[in-house]
Amino acid sequence: MYKRIRDLREDRDITQDELAKELGMWLNTYRNYEIGHREPPFAFMVQLARYYNVTLDYLAGLTDTPKPLS
Repeated sequence: MYKRIRDLREDRDITQDELAKELGMWLNTYRNYEIGHREPPFAFMVQLARYYNVTLDYLAGLTDTPKPLS
């Protein structure tokens, strides 16, 4: 899951700082989620899914197809 979060960000050429600001969180908090030092809360995962327009299944690694949210 952590690698997928990082890959989505990098694929869009967004820095951790830019994304943290966009999501309204502290940079350190976001970094800890992305590198796996802290387990991201469900609300954060929903926020990321909306931001990237992918399903929670994709973020969680349950599917390799980044289907858009319906």
